[in-house]
Amino acid sequence: MPPERVVVLHLVDWPGAHDDQEGDPPSFAPVFAKLTDLVPSLEELRPGLVAMRARGPARYYGGEREVAAALLGFARTENLGSARVGIADGRFAAEQAASADPEPSDGVLIVEPGGAAAFLSELPIACATDEKLGQLLPGLGIYTLGAFAALPESAVRARFGPGGVLAHRHARGEDGERGEPIRAQQAARDFAVGLDFEPPISGTEQLAFACSSLVERFIGALTEERLVCTSLRVTLTDDIGLRHERDWAHPRFFSPQDALARLRWQSESLVAGWAGAASDERAGAGIQAVRIAPVRTDRIASHEPGLWTSGPDERVHHHLSRAQGLLGPGGVGTVSLDGGRLLHERQQFTHWGSAPRRQRAPGPWPGALAAPQPTLVFSPPLRARLTDGEGEVVAIDEEDLLAAAPHALRVEGLPSPGTVRGWSKPWPIREHWWEGRPERFRMQVELDTGESWLLLARLREGEVTGAQTTWFAEGKYD
Repeated sequence: MPPERVVVLHLVDWPGAHDDQEGDPPSFAPVFAKLTDLVPSLEELRPGLVAMRARGPARYYGGEREVAAALLGFARTENLGSARVGIADGRFAAEQAASADPEPSDGVLIVEPGGAAAFLSELPIACATDEKLGQLLPGLGIYTLGAFAALPESAVRARFGPGGVLAHRHARGEDGERGEPIRAQQAARDFAVGLDFEPPISGTEQLAFACSSLVERFIGALTEERLVCTSLRVTLTDDIGLRHERDWAHPRFFSPQDALARLRWQSESLVAGWAGAASDERAGAGIQAVRIAPVRTDRIASHEPGLWTSGPDERVHHHLSRAQGLLGPGGVGTVSLDGGRLLHERQQFTHWGSAPRRQRAPGPWPGALAAPQPTLVFSPPLRARLTDGEGEVVAIDEEDLLAAAPHALRVEGLPSPGTVRGWSKPWPIREHWWEGRPERFRMQVELDTGESWLLLARLREGEVTGAQTTWFAEGKYD
């Protein structure tokens, strides 16, 4: 079944559409709301780019070109700058038509039914692929969508996976395997709130008191729409016009007290920075404007407590939040494991009331330590000395094996653990070798005292003797 006809309106001059734009672009919500008066069923692809089904508007306005004329007339009436309309089979082809080069004289490019594949065939491959695939395919001699579309889909699936299949179907002028229908959106309400101060406020508590009603209004507006805010952006503008912006995330959703606490913490760090700056670097110190805007929202029904819940008890959350208010945002938190190979790299501290952020990919991580993990992890690893029966440092040979049997282990700053009773085979950790990073090896040892240690050896290129091998204690098992 061929894709349905789609109309795409592209506001070329919409602020924020180019990387060289400075400052925040205006909200697209008011423009989208006015567009729904022309065509009720719209989908915002990104600010300045909207898509709609062609069938209904074409019947209402008398044809596809008449729909394009109505959209371009709207752009002129609203002073939205240069605008273009593309109409084709499927969302992808219509979006490319709305951005085609060279630009049609009347700003409208209509690809006739069944002609999407021919229209797309001469476009560069990067139009349909992600950055990684867009760099790989030209190396294989595939520069255009037409060349990519000529490949068998089975071969594309086997080599490039689902992402490659989607790009391949787009290159053929088809929708994805599950279809890509236009999902009509309601005109979004702008929930951002702001407050200006004259004269500027320099005290954290005064600012929190002045903004208490602001955060109540912010959360209340979301609640009226049956929404909760899971991530918000606080922007503080100081007395010389500098903007200090930060995004805050919440593991559940923000209450007015939570939002006000984030505002207070952000202002505290800002005031502390002013106090540490030289007096001649600033013409005063104060906050003249506050703006709070949602970054991510969710339906309130998705956050209603269930019969069995895995979230923190309300009393626990209340008391820890109070302690955090006294100690600051970094005073209370939780610890979790992130991706990585070394144990101290995997430790992640998350402030209480904030959503954990992954700094590393979840894996797989070749060379990572399998369970069980040491109960005590040293950050950074402690310097150690693993010696053989002659008192020489145990080396690792060219075959990644121990050059001598371990006999004793000494760890810097700790009492002598004792004599080695058993040990594992060392396993290598080789990463970023192209940057000259030294090879590292891990091994586990058991002592006659019953203690077990996780050791880390660092072996630089050219090291062949034990005296040149550096050992560290990474962790200890109970």
